[in-house]
Amino acid sequence: MINHEYKYSELTGKIIKSAMEVHNHLGNGFQEVVYQRSLEIEMTEQGLSFSREHDMPIHYKGRPVGKRRVDFLVEGVIAVEIKAVIELQDVHLAQAINYLEAYNLEVGLLINFGSNSLQFKRLTNKKFKA
Repeated sequence: MINHEYKYSELTGKIIKSAMEVHNHLGNGFQEVVYQRSLEIEMTEQGLSFSREHDMPIHYKGRPVGKRRVDFLVEGVIAVEIKAVIELQDVHLAQAINYLEAYNLEVGLLINFGSNSLQFKRLTNKKFKA
């Protein structure tokens, strides 16, 4: 799970481990909020610092145009978007990438609890500005 070629690999590994623990205990079939609450418990047990349903402003040409909530902002550097759907669609991936770009975060995770096996995708913001 940990590939040191990827930035924040150890951190994303802990998040994925937490998600796997939740999926192993609950399986699929619950609403997204149940997985959010359970993941919150697991990440706390892993010693991760995070905020849940983190409000982040959206800007257009430097002007605020709205707000969105990412499911989790972990250690201030990783956006975690969770789903509870049978199959991830391109729109879910686009949403998670849009969050990274809008918040200027370099790394994110898209995690789906709705399938028989846990699904996760590690995302990188190609437009990231350090």
